[in-house]
Amino acid sequence: MEDAIRCKILALLDQHRIMTVATLRPDGWPQATTVGYANDDLTIYFLCGPESQKAKNLASDNRVSLTIDHDPDQVMEIVGLSMAARAQPVGDTAEGKKVLAMLMARYPEQKGISMPMPKPEDVRIFRLTPVVISVLDYSKGFAHTDLVTC
Repeated sequence: MEDAIRCKILALLDQHRIMTVATLRPDGWPQATTVGYANDDLTIYFLCGPESQKAKNLASDNRVSLTIDHDPDQVMEIVGLSMAARAQPVGDTAEGKKVLAMLMARYPEQKGISMPMPKPEDVRIFRLTPVVISVLDYSKGFAHTDLVTC
């Protein structure tokens, strides 16, 4: 992967805190939901309830598609990314605690607000490893994308 595109991907990951993640339901229909995320380089983490539809979907098919973007004032300012990735549950308690700390650090405005921190065993944490990343940048032309295979 070229350094310039890698830097652009990491900048997009660092600029945002939520993503839309799509999983496959048992009936074959995709299910897209919005979740908060944290990343460690190109690896993305999110959490959900252990009995949630996302967790059930990923238990039977670990393929996900995701998007990260924002809503600019001008259409030719659209910049974002989409990714095909494989999801793996985080089972290691130490890694789970690290991920929860990373997620909470993305929301510094929550400091001082009484909000119970979940324990790794109370939630399902997923690690997303990218397979294909598409960087969308309309400033380079309508619907311009740079496709990166990981």
